[in-house]
Amino acid sequence: MKRINHVLVITLLMIVGILPTTAFDSVKVMSFNIRYGAAKDGINKWENRKNLVLDTIKDSNPDLLGLQEVLGFQADFLKKNLPGYAFHGVGREDGKEKGEYVPLMYKTTRFALERSGHFWFSETPDEAGSKSWDSSLPRMLSWVALRDLKNEKIFIFANAHYDHRGNVARLESAKLMRKQWESIEGDFPLIITGDFNTTEDGKPYAALLNGPDDGSAKLVDSYRVIHPSRQPDEASFGGFKGIRKGSRIDWILHSEKFTTRNATINYTQESGRYPSDHYPIEALLRYR
Repeated sequence: MKRINHVLVITLLMIVGILPTTAFDSVKVMSFNIRYGAAKDGINKWENRKNLVLDTIKDSNPDLLGLQEVLGFQADFLKKNLPGYAFHGVGREDGKEKGEYVPLMYKTTRFALERSGHFWFSETPDEAGSKSWDSSLPRMLSWVALRDLKNEKIFIFANAHYDHRGNVARLESAKLMRKQWESIEGDFPLIITGDFNTTEDGKPYAALLNGPDDGSAKLVDSYRVIHPSRQPDEASFGGFKGIRKGSRIDWILHSEKFTTRNATINYTQESGRYPSDHYPIEALLRYR
């Protein structure tokens, strides 16, 4: 009886316009570079901040979560303590468990997995651990095709981490992503999270958002939709120090088959302690 009453209340709210029907088509997305757990960060080492990372994710309660710099033991911790999420990711060095992951997590009560994959940012993208151009390390992207159980819509969710040194590698990675979507995306809507290690002024940003001049689909920067004017305090990397001056290097992008309802940088801290050297970023998207 309680369930019936709950449904009736929601229906009435929708009828009178208090609760919009679009609320049921919204998807909350978080991108979070959690800083690799083997780093010698002193007081900010993983053991001292892992619960704050977990609490930050739980408080945000995203439907979709893209993580970067995740080592195997960090992945195990998150999988154990986020039981309502499925996990998709592999180590970048061998395509199994070695090296950092760029994993995706998604709510199992909301989404069903249709298919999934990975590719490496190199001239041989199907070769695990491969690297090219001036990349300092193997870099990769993981992706899933998900079916939304609320409306049966299928979309692609992808997560990436670009090289922190190679200028050429970052640009070529952006071009490779555009090329790979031809075989992966099809006509499905697309959401991309990631640490791109470059700002809006960089060529990879333009290559990703605008693509080649061939009429191919454009991508949208969710944060810039909500905050159209650039500000001097938009840094997404704070170095554990709460620094906000600077530009974003972490983005949530989407195809034009989604619209952005909200986007923010999450400055969660606890008594001056931050969960990571990057701030998590969030976006609320809606299907068109």
